[in-house]
Amino acid sequence: MTSNELIQAPFAFDELVEGWRTARQAGPVRYDGQQKLWQVLDHESVAAVLADPATYSSDFSGLAPTQPDFETFRQGNFVGMDPPAHRKLRTLVSQAFTPRVVAALEPRIHAITTELLDAVEDRDRFDLVDALAYPLPIIVIAELLGIPAADRALFQEWAATLFGGDEIGDSLDMADIERALESIAPTVREMNGYILEHIRHHRKNPGEGLTGKLVQAEVDGMRLEDQEIVGFVALLLVAGHITTTALLGNAVLSLDQYPDEAALLRAEPGRLPDALEEVLRWLPPFPELGRRTTRDVTLGGQLIPAESVVMANLAAANRDPSRFAHPDDFDVTRSPNPHLTFGHGIHFCFGAPLARLEARIALRLVLERFRDLTVAHRGEVEIQNPAVIVSVRRLPLEVRRP
Repeated sequence: MTSNELIQAPFAFDELVEGWRTARQAGPVRYDGQQKLWQVLDHESVAAVLADPATYSSDFSGLAPTQPDFETFRQGNFVGMDPPAHRKLRTLVSQAFTPRVVAALEPRIHAITTELLDAVEDRDRFDLVDALAYPLPIIVIAELLGIPAADRALFQEWAATLFGGDEIGDSLDMADIERALESIAPTVREMNGYILEHIRHHRKNPGEGLTGKLVQAEVDGMRLEDQEIVGFVALLLVAGHITTTALLGNAVLSLDQYPDEAALLRAEPGRLPDALEEVLRWLPPFPELGRRTTRDVTLGGQLIPAESVVMANLAAANRDPSRFAHPDDFDVTRSPNPHLTFGHGIHFCFGAPLARLEARIALRLVLERFRDLTVAHRGEVEIQNPAVIVSVRRLPLEVRRP
């Protein structure tokens, strides 16, 4: 394929990006009659929703479909909780998953990345997801939790089932959610049993790893129950690794789309942290967060009734011209970059520091090792269902070394 043909090939997320760009044209807050929910689209309003859990609850009990395996599984998943339960669980988990624990992983992340890149040293073409973006974060998290990294194929199957989105359309509705819950319930049951056995092993054999610390964590005489630890471990194991996978893939895809920005980053590698923040702004892995109103509330000039579903559109907020200069430009020098990709308020993404660290180390080593890094054929790029996660499933690359 000639370079001209490659340039003219469509960008994998063109349609999605265009949708985010134009979403606010109907106003910052609007009712979506088809999905029967409220769309919140500007930066100020999205931040307000995320910062006020008393008005905009993360607990969808009574509104969303339920499924027994999920109800058991969600006991330790504080993403879907409000205070005080959220505060209790997050405080206990924070005792074990500290900034020092994350920072101490840097040498190991560097070593794993080097080993994975060494494995494709003799190849001029490889799939970034298979070679690096998937195995790196899952190995790191498995080792951190004391779970056999050899089982990573099983973890990949779980993630593929939970985030594949094969049962849903381009946008979630309650019927989609109900079908998806029934479809993936056996996977959730399998995960629950696997992780519960792992936790019970660590109760009998206390260690210094993260799971051992979770078992021993205590605040005001309270400790985590086994099932609560299951929810957090699963969150970290599955959602935690898929975020880094998405960030790495989206970073390489974006730099391929914007070669001038890639050249600037190579010339000034100190800009790498800013470049990753721009990737997070530009292609947020989870572009929407759902909330439930607990009372009538006025937002963006609209009266939203109590017990309404509110969808905070992070991706649209990340393109708000009142908050970002030239919001439709991909700019690796953008700073400050107050994107909302990792959330805001009490539910700010717990794993954000680890995802940033993994992506920074991995992308730096990739850029150092390969003089040229291009998408082999855009027609071969496969993406996940963006209604579930904005991420590549396959990203074939052609590389040249110094």
